[in-house]
Amino acid sequence: HRGQRLPLPCPRAGPGPGTPLPGLALATARRARGLGGWMLFRTLRPASWAQCSKIHLACFSLSQAIEGEVETFPMLEIQIHHFETRGAQKSKNSADDLDIFVECEVHSTDVSILITSLKRVAEEVKTSREDKVPWFPRKIQDLDKCHHLITKYDPSLDHGHPVSLIGDPLPHVEYTAQETATWREVYRKLSNLYPTHACTQYLDAFQQLEKYCGYQEDNIPQLQDVSRFLKERTGFQLRPAAGLLSARDFLASLAFRVFQSTQYIRHFSSPMHSPEPDCCHELLGHVPMLADKEFAQFSQDIGLASLGSSEAEIEKLATLYWFTVEFGLCKQNGSIKAYGAGLLSSYGELMYALSNKPEYKPFDPEVTAVHPYQDQAFQPVYFVAENVEDAKAKLQNYMMKIKKPFSLHYDPFTCSIEVMNTPQKVKRSLCQMKEELKNLCLALENLS
Repeated sequence: HRGQRLPLPCPRAGPGPGTPLPGLALATARRARGLGGWMLFRTLRPASWAQCSKIHLACFSLSQAIEGEVETFPMLEIQIHHFETRGAQKSKNSADDLDIFVECEVHSTDVSILITSLKRVAEEVKTSREDKVPWFPRKIQDLDKCHHLITKYDPSLDHGHPVSLIGDPLPHVEYTAQETATWREVYRKLSNLYPTHACTQYLDAFQQLEKYCGYQEDNIPQLQDVSRFLKERTGFQLRPAAGLLSARDFLASLAFRVFQSTQYIRHFSSPMHSPEPDCCHELLGHVPMLADKEFAQFSQDIGLASLGSSEAEIEKLATLYWFTVEFGLCKQNGSIKAYGAGLLSSYGELMYALSNKPEYKPFDPEVTAVHPYQDQAFQPVYFVAENVEDAKAKLQNYMMKIKKPFSLHYDPFTCSIEVMNTPQKVKRSLCQMKEELKNLCLALENLS
């Protein structure tokens, strides 16, 4: 099997391969009686992962000449995720020498036993440790690396084509008469519906957008003007995107108060529906709510929770985003109003969502995060929050339950994320908070 990649199935329980784990050991073993190898171990701290699937290394094969020397392996309850063999780069015996790569999980207390066993049959063994904190964007410029589109593979596309970077001026788009006519039809129908169907936060912001950003029937606002408006109101800014981003990359942008926005407009033959987000969805659905400070914080909180989270948690957070930021409802003045962008940019679904035809459930992040959603038709179920403030408080409680081996702090002055992994960093942040509290206390004294 030399040179083949042999992905091995994950065990039925225990953390998946995408789960950030506390440690890693890399071992390189070479020239073991005709076989060489190198291994990658994700080490588990028992306190962090008390439940670990047991798996015998039946798929881990060495020559019979050394099988007796590796009987320790099946005893260590190792989970194997990947097995690969390669021709040895530094062969000393023959061309048959191999490098063996194995990615697996093993309790940290057993790593030394495993390495010792390797050394019995290998001439060279090297180890290293994995960072406890996985990679994620630490500063706003790192978002330039987060633009993975969800699309079908098209070999004719230039995947190396330059994209807009953080700090670049937003492109000015000259929309055609047909595109403006499509915008006009969408804008006219929805704006007539907003006074009775949209929440007050949306209505207040929409009025300001009409006044300062050129929101009107015969004009499609430019992202640069809208982004400047948002920056002054809530610190959010827009960034051009070519389409649907991966959930992880999109949520990571929210952590820095950056919203990835498309600039193209839906097809003129279907002005009331678009299968993918377009500028009608972004400008009429998302932007007005991002101009509200409470909702802007709510959106950023989801983004911050996503940083360094496992794939399973990303899926839950994306589902939470779907049922709140995209299709959320809230109570206001004894009635239900819409605050979700997917509703506020879709005439048909906005009418349907407030028609008492669908099922309404109270917003509970634990329930909402695992509820199946519909992306090809109207939602059969909508989650109703008491208000935006209540939804934000419940989300923050949910975030505190997400298990990570590290804590994060967002610095709005530098637009950067700091991993709070030393007492000095925590102390520095507390000192900053103390100064802010002093200023607030002084302001209260002046008011009294």
